[in-house]
Amino acid sequence: MFNNVKLGIAPIGWTNDDMPELGGELTFDQMVSEAALAGFQGTEVGGKFPTDPDKLNKALDLRGIKIASQWFSSFLCSTPYEENERMFVRQLDFLEAVGAKRINVCELTRCLFSQDCSMFGENKPVASDEEWEKLCSGLNKLGEIASKRGFKLCFHHHMATVVQTYEETKRLMDNTDPEYVYLCFDTGHFTFSKEDAVKAAREFGPRIGHVHLKDIRADKMKQAYEEGFEFRRAVVDGCFTVPGDGCVDYPGVFKALNEACYEGWFIVEAEQDPNKANPFEYALKAREYIKSCAGI
Repeated sequence: MFNNVKLGIAPIGWTNDDMPELGGELTFDQMVSEAALAGFQGTEVGGKFPTDPDKLNKALDLRGIKIASQWFSSFLCSTPYEENERMFVRQLDFLEAVGAKRINVCELTRCLFSQDCSMFGENKPVASDEEWEKLCSGLNKLGEIASKRGFKLCFHHHMATVVQTYEETKRLMDNTDPEYVYLCFDTGHFTFSKEDAVKAAREFGPRIGHVHLKDIRADKMKQAYEEGFEFRRAVVDGCFTVPGDGCVDYPGVFKALNEACYEGWFIVEAEQDPNKANPFEYALKAREYIKSCAGI
């Protein structure tokens, strides 16, 4: 089905950088070894990864895998652009040294990742028109810097942030330069936001520069809305899982991405408690499902 797509898996199924109690005992070596053993070609940078590019490259080369990308936390709505650019360039330097070509930007102004409150309803972060202008203009500038260095800036829409829904994502895409700003398309976050992931894949297809594959357990999502879960409870209670283990229409998603001639990485990214969902077991499940469903 796909001609130029590589398959990777994120370290978050092993260890969670935001919640160290999840997989705190699991090591970088175990993560990359099991990812390679499960048949994945790459991964994204995690908090336990070596910060020395030479050490990281050696560890990855031993296992025959690559770095696909890395998360970047932007605060374009709330801090001076120059502060964001300085950190962004520093991260590009590191990613360039480890051979990556994507950087995934998520706007974290007023995000609720660590807040002890529901992420739904009136609590959901919303940006003002002035903040939208700062966000979009800032992304254009960062995206141009990335482009000149051979990178794609891929914006990550995300639950509990100012860019979560289909309409918010569309507003961002409509007000940024398609030459410099791409989308990190996440099946799970669109689904958890009660959006149609297949529709989003069709709508944003030409702008999609990176793909995160996560699934959602429908019964847990229903409970999350009914009980007003905070974001971290959604992770701990098992709302997220690997492709093929939830309610996302993956045949439809893969069809839409194929029709859009998507090229790049598919990254399995399922925030789970490794004590409840063995990372290697679930990596194997995801690998087998994607092979059967997408032919990769």
